[in-house]
Amino acid sequence: MSDGRDPAAAEDQTELAVEGALRPTSLGEFVGQQKVRGQLQLLLDAARIQQRPADHILLSGPPGLGKTTLAMIVAHESERPLRMSSGPAIQHAGDLAALLSSLTPGEVLFIDEIHRMARSAEEMLYLAMEDFRIDIMVGKGAGATSIPLDLAPFTLVGATTRSGMLPNPLRDRFGFTAHLEYYEPGELEQVIARSAAVLDIQLPAYARAEIARRSRGTPRIANRLLRRVRDYVIVHGERDGALPRATTADVNAALELYDVDAIGLDRLDRAVLDAVVRRFRGGPVGLNTLAVTVGEEADTIESVVEPYLVRIGFLGRSPRGRIATPEAYAHLGVMHPEGALRLDDL
Repeated sequence: MSDGRDPAAAEDQTELAVEGALRPTSLGEFVGQQKVRGQLQLLLDAARIQQRPADHILLSGPPGLGKTTLAMIVAHESERPLRMSSGPAIQHAGDLAALLSSLTPGEVLFIDEIHRMARSAEEMLYLAMEDFRIDIMVGKGAGATSIPLDLAPFTLVGATTRSGMLPNPLRDRFGFTAHLEYYEPGELEQVIARSAAVLDIQLPAYARAEIARRSRGTPRIANRLLRRVRDYVIVHGERDGALPRATTADVNAALELYDVDAIGLDRLDRAVLDAVVRRFRGGPVGLNTLAVTVGEEADTIESVVEPYLVRIGFLGRSPRGRIATPEAYAHLGVMHPEGALRLDDL
């Protein structure tokens, strides 16, 4: 007899639960960022012993390194509820006032991309973080009055990919600030091994190493590539008992299908390099011109593509624009021309 549930909906919920399980729930399970983990553990242990909310925490660093996961871990290890929001969603002081006034004692408030909050909300947050109260203006003009509203003590966890855009008064109100670094290949292999177990896929060490090598030092990318490899193996691969098993050939075939090359460059990365090298003869070329050439937004080029290309030494920035390095020419199989500009020349 049917229980009235939709089998497809139940399967979707199961898949969502599996994907959610890729996030570790404790600092002990969290791979990498060893120094930050130790600092956070001390902060949380001290707050637990003193039976108070933990100090406000600011997490900065490139996307995909675990800022949201660490915020969830802070709430889990503090045994407190978690409220999640984002800077772009807080565009008025009233938005923040409604959020803060609804917090329960000890609750952890996570604001992602906190640097994108409205300035009026930022200024309201100063008093809330220090004194756990806010002032609400009632009325307009000469008759406006300020009404103080006490808040429940809370812990704010802010995350930002651009800490330099945070005003100093806001940054200084965080009791603990951490910068997350890119992962080493060995750390990414540990992340992939844990995720493979959650996703029920057999992944030998050499296959884990191949995925890690293409993951750009970022766990989020490693997990995304692993899911694509899993999909490929489910359709085309072998099974070791009940579980699909991936080989290095499967990894190579899957990532080639999704345009991820041997060092993790995708289609847009190669398009940017190709434009600088072939279209503009190695540069320098301005950001906006480059964005129009590859058909992408300038902000996407600057925040998503460039950081990795600069980090691996394929692209350089100068006051006159972007310049391809000899390593970029070699990767594209193009001979570096004699007399081409180098960063040292500018």
